[in-house]
Amino acid sequence: MSTVTISAQYISQMNAAEVTELAARLEADDYTNAFEGLNDWHLLRAIAFHRPELVEPYLHLLDLEAYDES
Repeated sequence: MSTVTISAQYISQMNAAEVTELAARLEADDYTNAFEGLNDWHLLRAIAFHRPELVEPYLHLLDLEAYDES
């Protein structure tokens, strides 16, 4: 797996099929090292912030929770 620079331009060019493939890799959790999985997780998280409509079916992979910091 190659390292991808996460940029707004890269995310804007992604399509639903690519996000589905990314989510499938995360779901399978079959990486050769922990950093590959972490890279995919960070990419999915970035997509969630910039293009939430693509990530909606896969939010469970991000384990995002609202925090009350007060």
